[in-house]
Amino acid sequence: MAAHPPQPRPRSADRGVPDSATRPPRGGQSRRGRAPLVVAAAVNTLWAVLVSYLPVAAVTWLIRLAEGESSVPGAAQVGLAAWLLGHGVPLETPTGPLGLPPLMLSALAAWRIYRAGVHTTRAIGGRRSGSPGQVLLVAIAVGIAYGGIGAAAAVATDATVTAVDPTRAALGTGVFGALAALLGAARTTGTLDRLSLRCPAPLRNGIRAGLVATLLVLAAGAAAAGLSVAIGGGDAADTIGVYRAGVAGQAGITVLSVAYAPNATVWAAAYLLGPGFALGADTAVRTSEVTLGSLPAVPLFAGLPNGPAGGLSAALLALPVLAAMTTGWVLNRRWQSADGTGQVGWIALLGAAAISGPIAGLLLGLAAAASGGPLGAGRLAEIGPVPWQVAAAAGAVVTVAAVVGAAAARSVAAPTVDRTG
Repeated sequence: MAAHPPQPRPRSADRGVPDSATRPPRGGQSRRGRAPLVVAAAVNTLWAVLVSYLPVAAVTWLIRLAEGESSVPGAAQVGLAAWLLGHGVPLETPTGPLGLPPLMLSALAAWRIYRAGVHTTRAIGGRRSGSPGQVLLVAIAVGIAYGGIGAAAAVATDATVTAVDPTRAALGTGVFGALAALLGAARTTGTLDRLSLRCPAPLRNGIRAGLVATLLVLAAGAAAAGLSVAIGGGDAADTIGVYRAGVAGQAGITVLSVAYAPNATVWAAAYLLGPGFALGADTAVRTSEVTLGSLPAVPLFAGLPNGPAGGLSAALLALPVLAAMTTGWVLNRRWQSADGTGQVGWIALLGAAAISGPIAGLLLGLAAAASGGPLGAGRLAEIGPVPWQVAAAAGAVVTVAAVVGAAAARSVAAPTVDRTG
């Protein structure tokens, strides 16, 4: 009988290395392909800064060009101050503190740092790893890098025009960057999905419904603000024409107005919810009263109401209620579709709808806090809504309306037929 030749063993067995050591890491990326955390965080953070800063510098140059100042270094310094303002870092000017952040710039910066967290996590091999430790490391690394750039930007600003505290700039931009990168890293590693699955179903669906309600209420605010500006379009055009700054200057003013459009959206949402907002000391823009003083020539202010709500504006007040009721309706329909075992119980459904109210109130209160700030030390030192009033009103409206919407959807839903027997 012929002897069979010996079969060669795997190289890992010859060397005494277990098979698990030859497998690729959980993230699907070999260790040789990973980048050092410090390098990945620095490169991705710097790219995020450039993408969010360059549009600001371009708009600043256009505005200064209209004023007869064509210096690129000067525009770059003013652009750095505006970039810091977008992160909530207050500026000290000859007329007083300037702390009204353009939320469009804030959103752009947050999105780019979120992506920096995503790319940094992928670069170090943390994709789908489910490691909370990697999430924290990425957030800390990106936050430190972002804070360092913020401090450098504060030092580089023109002190004769704006003064920025480097320490405050480092803390403000560092926390901003760490939070945005934390979210990006948590989504990339899958940690956020794991935490979501560990939450009880009513809590998980209630938080999701609160996010939806927040977006719908802000959408209602955007619609109301856009309609107001459209109605006052002639006044807005006249306001832009007052500057007589040429095509470049008017383009810069228009872009500046767009940068503050999200602020106007939050203020309009606060108006629809009831608390309203202020445009200076001893002023109020509410459904029940409108008290205004002299205002800067800004196109966005052309859509302000002239008096208490009435007619079409009164009908707009129902938008937040309808948005919250829609949230409750969608909550019921989506939960039934995802459950697959029949209709969701009344207690679980109404409990999730009730949870959505405080979540929406918290988020809208934070949005109200971020949308306001001073425009100098004079009468315009108080601008924006009162955060706790917006949070309380939004929480109450969304809670009641979402519960009503969910209950209505549950009542009219067709009963599920049991086909197992």
